[in-house]
Amino acid sequence: MISKAAAKKNGLKPVINTSLLLGSLLVNGYAFAQSANMDFSNEYNANSIHAQGDAYFIDKVGELTGGDINITLHTGGALGFNSGDHFYAVADGAVDIADTLSGTMSGIDSIFLLSSLPFIVENVEDARRLYEIAKPHYEEVFEDNDQILLYASPWPPSGVWSKTAIESPDDLENLKIRTFDRSGTETFRNVGASPVSLSWGDVVPQLATGGISAVLTSAEAGANGSFWEHQNHFAGVQYAIPLNMVHMNKGVFESLSAEQQDALLEAANLTDQYNWAAVETRTKENYQTLGEHDVAINDPVSAELLSALSDASDSVIENWLQNTGDVGQSILIEFRGEQ
Repeated sequence: MISKAAAKKNGLKPVINTSLLLGSLLVNGYAFAQSANMDFSNEYNANSIHAQGDAYFIDKVGELTGGDINITLHTGGALGFNSGDHFYAVADGAVDIADTLSGTMSGIDSIFLLSSLPFIVENVEDARRLYEIAKPHYEEVFEDNDQILLYASPWPPSGVWSKTAIESPDDLENLKIRTFDRSGTETFRNVGASPVSLSWGDVVPQLATGGISAVLTSAEAGANGSFWEHQNHFAGVQYAIPLNMVHMNKGVFESLSAEQQDALLEAANLTDQYNWAAVETRTKENYQTLGEHDVAINDPVSAELLSALSDASDSVIENWLQNTGDVGQSILIEFRGEQ
């Protein structure tokens, strides 16, 4: 039989052994036809608790699908998207999967502010119960926008990073503090601070230039951002345990085989369990890191400071309940009834 190369050289059409080709397709074609490559966007760095959870998910997907699904994680906003961009980027198919700070999606539905409502939960166990109660409502919003919710990625408790110690309500007066959603902005405005809502990628540049002098975030996030280069204090006010949510384009999910869909959902379930277990010990580990970099930790904070912040959050919760109506009421009634 003349080879393809020889046929091309002599201007002849190559003769193809169709039986061999068909056999090759039968042997190898299934894996090829079913393989999928996906991009996964995360605005936090590779050492963050969220990126570590996402890497765990990717590993589990690979194991459960025999490598048929290959997911590439892009951390640090490498794809050009931050959390505020993710919802529509995933809905439109610009990115297949994203890990998104829940509060940044509040413009889509106020339900996404739930996990960051101030002083609703006292510990990780509370935060997980609240998530499980609200999960069907989150899923419904994603479903209505051509997406599916895969799993939650919880933060350790939020506190206040600052250049000077935050010990009393007076220390919050006119404080230029970064917040991560409108609930935080309203709470700190009510207590006399000067809050500004910033995406994660803008925080360190603003710290470096003096645009802000404090940050509402976890010890985890500050450690990942090496905040000790700009901040000397962390007050563990236990403000909230916010969630990131990992969501996927529905069309991409439905393009997978039934077996692959099942495997991906199983990987998501395993990752959910992994993430909630990981966050339990994270604060202790973060505090050790902060101590190694001479960050002064104020935890627990004074009752006076805690009371002032809690009082400032009352209107935030009331406004959220007005915006979410019966859904919000039912979630908090069920959550508080189980306490």
